[in-house]
Amino acid sequence: MLDISALNVVFNRGTVNEKQVLDDVTMHLDKGDFVTIIGGNGAGKSTLLNCVSGSIRPTSGSISIDGKNITNLPEHKRAAFLGRVFQDPLMGTAGDMWLEENMAMAYRRDKRRTLAMGIKPKERAFYIEQLKILDLGLETRLQTSVKLLSGGQRQALTLLMATMKNPKVLLLDEHTAALDPKTAAKVLKLSDKLISENNLTTLMVTHNMRDAIAHGNRLIMMQGGHIVLDIKGEQKRQLTVESLLDMFAKRSGTNEVSDKLVL
Repeated sequence: MLDISALNVVFNRGTVNEKQVLDDVTMHLDKGDFVTIIGGNGAGKSTLLNCVSGSIRPTSGSISIDGKNITNLPEHKRAAFLGRVFQDPLMGTAGDMWLEENMAMAYRRDKRRTLAMGIKPKERAFYIEQLKILDLGLETRLQTSVKLLSGGQRQALTLLMATMKNPKVLLLDEHTAALDPKTAAKVLKLSDKLISENNLTTLMVTHNMRDAIAHGNRLIMMQGGHIVLDIKGEQKRQLTVESLLDMFAKRSGTNEVSDKLVL
């Protein structure tokens, strides 16, 4: 479903500030793979997601989704088959619009849009059923401005909107990092549910080793723009933080792992 081949990203190329952020990154995801990506600051995690989403154009290499080369496809044209949830809960929703209006924009993102924004009863009934999945009582607040929701409610809504059309690839960019631990756990549980039920191919970036181990069927660790570990199957199911740290140290040749990653 997702093929990334020899991907390189160089910022400020040809200047004294030149920096290689991704260095010959190659990976393949089958349909339904749920891959967690972990690494310290500057490892290249978010840059990789930005390349897949189209917000960063790679210096070289290629990206294909479902057999189609999208390397040079503009970001807005990828919206029809990509879902994304950002770290900031405010980025995935329009705060001044009603909840049902936000859902309508997400539901119609691969359709031709006109000035007729009216929501028909059948469509509204669909939104109500979708919101019930969240178990947050939002199905009774369709005409509430989204800015009145809590951060956790907005992030759960963003996640629902991102998965509502069953995207070919779902990108979760540290989507619980800005939430308190209790709310983050709820959003992660909801993520597991939506990904599993819809068999979504997913890349989830996280700073937290425990979350990276607990979720998904495959774990990738990055350092300095490289993939240094790629763990799946039974090996991943038996992972602990301690064994992951040991593998990272042996593969990377360093013990430099931040407390934030461990905790």
